Amino acid sequence: MLITILYWILIAVMLVGIVGAVVPGIPGPSLILGAILVWTVVQVSQGVAHVNWLPLIAIFLILILSAGVEFLATYWGARQAGASKWGQIGAFVGLALGFFGLLPAWLFGGPLLGILIGPLLGAIIGEFIYRRELPVGERTNQSVKAGLGVVVGSLIGNLIEGLLAIAAVIIFVVSTWPPGAGV
Repeated sequence: MLITILYWILIAVMLVGIVGAVVPGIPGPSLILGAILVWTVVQVSQGVAHVNWLPLIAIFLILILSAGVEFLATYWGARQAGASKWGQIGAFVGLALGFFGLLPAWLFGGPLLGILIGPLLGAIIGEFIYRRELPVGERTNQSVKAGLGVVVGSLIGNLIEGLLAIAAVIIFVVSTWPPGAGV
């Protein structure tokens, strides 16, 4: 009975992890991996004779891949929009400032809004500084285009990361169903 309750609590944690894979500010893949590790430790401590490690390894690889996808998609979006290294660095700095609440957006929407607005503003500012040889109008247009490219790439990365998180949870559920059957 207790093992079944724990199983459903861990599934709920994994569902929050799926949301976190898409929504910035919630540790998605790490919640999923943590829940899976808790389940495995409980199964081993319960004396389950056979722990199926193949799904665990597959899930781990999927979650590692999802971490890299976010960065690659953001980079791809920036490159497609013609962003320079300055725009990309600005997006990273904006993300950090937004996450830690050091942007004015924090006052109104908290770190979540800061994480969404920070990379956009950072990429625009970084690109605006880099392209100082251009006339102001063209410089502004190029900077906004680069900022939007960073945001679009990041959104695509979040979508892919969410799909990978769903795949990890499905593999876990399929390999552990019914509750108490082992990992």
